Amino acid sequence: MPATFTKSTLLLSLLLGLTQFQAQAATAPSPAALATRLGIPNPAVIAHRGASFDAPESTAAAYKTARDLGADYLELDLQRSKDGVLFALHDNNLQRTTDVATKFPERKDSPANAFTMAELKTLDAGSWFNTAYPDRARPSFAGLKILTLDEIIDIAQGNPLHQPGLYIETKEPKQFPGIEHDLKMKLQDRGWLSPAGSKLGKSELAVGQGKGKVVLQTFEKSSLELLQKEMPKVPKILLLWVGEGNIEPASKVAFAESGEKDKAAYYAKQQPKDKAEFHRWVDYAKAQGAIGTGPSAALTKGGDQSYADLVQPWMNQYTHDQGMLVHVYTVDDAVDYQKVMDAGVDGIFTNRAAELLKFYKRPAAASVGQVLQNNGY
Repeated sequence: MPATFTKSTLLLSLLLGLTQFQAQAATAPSPAALATRLGIPNPAVIAHRGASFDAPESTAAAYKTARDLGADYLELDLQRSKDGVLFALHDNNLQRTTDVATKFPERKDSPANAFTMAELKTLDAGSWFNTAYPDRARPSFAGLKILTLDEIIDIAQGNPLHQPGLYIETKEPKQFPGIEHDLKMKLQDRGWLSPAGSKLGKSELAVGQGKGKVVLQTFEKSSLELLQKEMPKVPKILLLWVGEGNIEPASKVAFAESGEKDKAAYYAKQQPKDKAEFHRWVDYAKAQGAIGTGPSAALTKGGDQSYADLVQPWMNQYTHDQGMLVHVYTVDDAVDYQKVMDAGVDGIFTNRAAELLKFYKRPAAASVGQVLQNNGY
């Protein structure tokens, strides 16, 4: 076979591939159009465990503050108690954010789901914050309780002027077989899976009464599939990071062997094995019905929320070309808000809802301090 023919064939194949890619990109809706169709604000302010910079995470103080500041979504990690009650807690263990070691010393190392809801309700989930952050401490935070999903729904519905949506993560779902079904039943029972119909018209702040009122998120492929089976019409996000059980890293060197002094520096250097590996995860998410991804970010100042940079422009562009949104976690500083927005994200998980709202030129009517005071804190 002549060499010129081989080169021509290769060139023709490349041109056909490029044309096909351009056609696919051209048919994908713009992120803004997609978000509008789904009823999801763009860009979205997702209050990570509530206003968790300003008040103890996942407590009434944090969620009421985020709600009244004007966050679009209250974000939570869903677990299930020993007696079957759905509640919000990030960690598998209770020691970081409660006084479990004092109340149940012999069970302090037990997972949260080994406790009944009545037992969980005896714990102080607020005092730790005052110790960890004395500059933000408030006496009223002491004694705050772990919240059930029902209680968080009540909070979301509690401000007639602004009802945020719920952005719910199935946390370690393999520990909770059937939690996806339980979640559907609870949301259905509370009227949060009802057809869209906003009483407030088309206001972007009416998210909690529109069709984008609930967004479901998970790191687990199996849970994404179950969420899609249980609630096919509810928007879903596949969370992304580089590491075991998720995107395969380019380097196999573990943190302990890396020579890095802290995990933020280690994570910041992590990259997907190659572009195809990143593409595979986005493609999988789309194939399972997800409307977007939730990738990690490398933060300018580092810290324990700084991970691999999965919001590089080419990554966001690929996701957008598949007709999907990008909601990045977890960003708290203006320099990083600007960085990820410039890279093309469509929403941000933040602990500092007030700051992100200000950045988006949607400042809250009252200060964080005033909002806390108004709610009795």
